[in-house]
Amino acid sequence: MPHNQNVRGVRWRGIAALVVFDLLVLFAIGAAVVRYVEWSSDAALAEFLGAPSNQSPQPPKLNQPVKSRKTCSSKT
Repeated sequence: MPHNQNVRGVRWRGIAALVVFDLLVLFAIGAAVVRYVEWSSDAALAEFLGAPSNQSPQPPKLNQPVKSRKTCSSKT
């Protein structure tokens, strides 16, 4: 008889509501993760396509001319 009393004491509606709520939260988190991955991929692709494609990276242009090096003679 204790088994029947436990079954009657279980609130099935509350358990079902909790399961549905948990599934909705998991779905929302999953959708947010998928959207973030799509967004970051789009941003990375845009950055990649904005870079020059057939040139090696160029150093920034200097405002001042580069001074020539003077050779020093060392005593050996």
